[in-house]
Amino acid sequence: MRAGEARLSIDCGTATTAAVLAWPDGSSTSLSFDGVPYLPSAVYVSPGGEVWTGQQARQAAAGQPNRLIPSPRRPADDGLIVEGTAVDALEVTAAPLRRVAVEAERVAGGPVRDVRVVVPAGWGPRRRTWLRQVAHRAGLPQPRLVEAPVAVAGHLLATGVQRPAGSFIVVCDVGAGAEVTVLRRGPSGFEVLATLGDAAAGGTAIDEALAAALTGPDGPGDGAAWSTTVESVRAAKEALAAHPAVTVPLPDRPPVVASSGMLEQAAGPVLRRVAQLTQETVTAAELTVADIAGVYCVGGSAHLPQLAQAIAAGTGITPVVVPDPASAAVLGAADAGATDHGAVDRVEVEVPPVRRAVAVAIPGFASLALIWQCLMTAEQHSTLNVYFWVDLNWGEFTMAAVMALLACLAAGTVLGSLIAARSPTPGTRTEGGRVSIGILAAVSLGTAIAGLYAVVASQYFGQPVGRFLSWALWPITPTAVAAVGMAVVAARQWRVPHGGWSALLAAPTGSVVTATLGMGLVQYSLTAERWPDMLLWIDVAGRVGGLLLGVGVVMALVAPLMFRLILAAPLAVITAAIVSDQATGIIGVTYAVAVAVWWAARLWTRIIRPAPLAPAGQPPSVLPVGTPTAGGR
Repeated sequence: MRAGEARLSIDCGTATTAAVLAWPDGSSTSLSFDGVPYLPSAVYVSPGGEVWTGQQARQAAAGQPNRLIPSPRRPADDGLIVEGTAVDALEVTAAPLRRVAVEAERVAGGPVRDVRVVVPAGWGPRRRTWLRQVAHRAGLPQPRLVEAPVAVAGHLLATGVQRPAGSFIVVCDVGAGAEVTVLRRGPSGFEVLATLGDAAAGGTAIDEALAAALTGPDGPGDGAAWSTTVESVRAAKEALAAHPAVTVPLPDRPPVVASSGMLEQAAGPVLRRVAQLTQETVTAAELTVADIAGVYCVGGSAHLPQLAQAIAAGTGITPVVVPDPASAAVLGAADAGATDHGAVDRVEVEVPPVRRAVAVAIPGFASLALIWQCLMTAEQHSTLNVYFWVDLNWGEFTMAAVMALLACLAAGTVLGSLIAARSPTPGTRTEGGRVSIGILAAVSLGTAIAGLYAVVASQYFGQPVGRFLSWALWPITPTAVAAVGMAVVAARQWRVPHGGWSALLAAPTGSVVTATLGMGLVQYSLTAERWPDMLLWIDVAGRVGGLLLGVGVVMALVAPLMFRLILAAPLAVITAAIVSDQATGIIGVTYAVAVAVWWAARLWTRIIRPAPLAPAGQPPSVLPVGTPTAGGR
């Protein structure tokens, strides 16, 4: 294969640097350095100012450990002093990448033009710009930066993990430090919702805790001896994954034995902090644990068995350790943009099931039934054939307009998908954007239908349209405003509500049916032929209609059954008692207000401020989304 066809992916971590060459046929090659599939990120600065990497740096550091820089990854304006001499931080950081570039060119048979570099999700523009400068100094072409959790998520999809669009996952990257990220799979790939990091919650902290336990209070005092001890302990920690005990060589003292029990004791507090960080990140994303489809652990320390136990105990979710966790990010970055597993070529808004389709149709039929009865039972009057007026059930007229708006809003997701399908660039719209367009179209259509009711009624009765428009449009204005607010939130929203948008937009069917039946009975009692033998039944029908209207209002306002029973009794009695020609308008407007309150409550409790689910114990502290974090790799 030609070098120009290869893709070079680099994960320049705090402790190690890994690199992969990916080819168009889907195969990949891990680059090796000094016989191992990774390059230690530590570099050695020689007295002459040269920067050495890999085995050469380790051998030189044995005699002059103060010249070893264990983790050179840092912003460009952080000065570096080695043995009293200032060195170029950019050159020091570029040394491992330059070594990677040389090895990639050797394996590919020429320069590689497509380069991807993994970066922590918490890095801002300043650090990302600095990393591009480092890559340029190393002789690499302008790289494409891929956020580590996004790369891991893409790798999961490429290896067969199925996560539908709209689902949420958590990536716990436990390398030298820890970085926990909540992602949502959208129509164009995975997007970061929140990321929090802690440099003291990773492998470095475990190594130092284990080193302190092995050396005791009289451990190495100088920095060089301590660094050598921690390096020996790090190798022992890796060996303890397969052996119950290993011997750890220490500088200037006899070797000691480290056991898996000692490792577990040293790692316990650190890994519990990772579990706490996981819950804090979920909370920062304004989600609950129930929203998360899976937790995936990657990084050099992800293999520790206590990590999964700590996360499961802290969140209630058993995490999955990704196979080859140290390479998941670099492999995912190599595949980013090639097969683009993280993207969804065509994401349709989920088609509502039959019961939700019925929920869309019910308020539509209710609206038609109410407007038909309203117009057919209205009474026209005149005085000397000069002054004409009409007795109309204005409450029923208002409820017909409300039901029309509810029907259109319930169909908002369908409208959004149809509009997006006819868009010249439908793939550029997110699901929230489509729903937002659907809601705005639904508000416009529902308002237009209500206005049409007013115009048709005014023409049918030969009356001025002003009063009809007032009863049709003013009562639905609060609901329309709440819906527009939800459209704005949906356009900017990163999460899908419980059950999807179609469930959120569906009107409460029980309330719609109950209120419609109630108003129909009220209008029947007011306009029916009052034969002597039917008076009792007609009056009973009116009172029952009033009761049903009160119950319908309560069903729109509250959901718990106990509260419905408590509130429905007094309100239903009141509405049944006031049933009359003069009170129907009040009852209809009351129902319109109840619907507006229902919509506002849905907007607040399901979208803007959903109630978080905290784990047992002390509630976690909520940190802002997008807080700059320490890199965890």
